Amino acid sequence: MKARTNIEGGNSSALHLLHRAGQCADELFALNIGESELTPRQFEVLRAVASHAEPSQTVLVEHTGIDRSTLADIVRRLVARGLLVRKRTRHDARMYAVRLTPAGENALKNAQPAVHSTNDAILQALPNAERKEFLNALNRIIELVSGATHPRPAK
Repeated sequence: MKARTNIEGGNSSALHLLHRAGQCADELFALNIGESELTPRQFEVLRAVASHAEPSQTVLVEHTGIDRSTLADIVRRLVARGLLVRKRTRHDARMYAVRLTPAGENALKNAQPAVHSTNDAILQALPNAERKEFLNALNRIIELVSGATHPRPAK
């Protein structure tokens, strides 16, 4: 089957292009992050933990968009590295809450320059006038697709 192409001769599959753009972003992040060996998703989990008071893993799934099993694996790895502490919640012994350790706080702080450099490098591919529109379009895609795949329960 021949790949569909746009007028300029490039691939016009949104699925493929988003996947490739994500791969490129991951590669840039890996170059910028250096020896800390955090992945973009690990950074996002640390950031989400820092912005919530001892969130449950369910809260982290909701705020990061990372699926439950992948998030559990990321949390397990971050706990093993000493960046997070995981404990049972007071109100439900089946649930875990997580918090940053001092090493996790340092890793999050030390990763900030790499995150900013990566974001800057990605956005520099676009003219200034298109950058906000690009980010808005990505957010719209996420909101629409998330709503379709994870409908909110009726109240």
